[in-house]
Amino acid sequence: MATARAKKPARTADRILDIAERLVQIRGFNNFSYADIANELGQALVARYAQRFVEALSRIDQDLPDARAKLEAYAGLYADVLRGKRMCMCGVLAAEYQTLPRPMRRAVITFFDENQRWLVALLAEGREDHTLSFTGSVDDIAQNILSTLEGAMLVARPYGDLARFDAAARQLLASLTKPHSD
Repeated sequence: MATARAKKPARTADRILDIAERLVQIRGFNNFSYADIANELGQALVARYAQRFVEALSRIDQDLPDARAKLEAYAGLYADVLRGKRMCMCGVLAAEYQTLPRPMRRAVITFFDENQRWLVALLAEGREDHTLSFTGSVDDIAQNILSTLEGAMLVARPYGDLARFDAAARQLLASLTKPHSD
């Protein structure tokens, strides 16, 4: 365990030094700032977060039988993050969007676009397998799902109350799902 911890800071330090070295070689030492390093690390941070989320979506697609179950698991991803007393990183960054460097802005938008694309495909699947029921375009419903879950996280956070998020997620899911026939 101690060995793994010792290696992580070294990798981080190496990454920072690699970026600084490249910037000095391109611009010279007096023509770059530590903000330049932070910008590049910020892009890598968003890319890593987005990749982990895409992997979670792939597991949902592989492991669950129908669109209804997949949608419930999708909402569960957000609940799990909130349960860990954290927020969706791209949701937090969206609140700071105007102050982010342009490449980070693009990465945040890409994260939301990828989520919306996944949700659009999920909604089409649910409409076809009759596990989801809704009116309106799949694009509009996908945007609503994403916005509702991100917003529910923001509202629940200051209260430290996962039940607030769960209530919003349950209501959202109920509006899109048909009851199981027994």
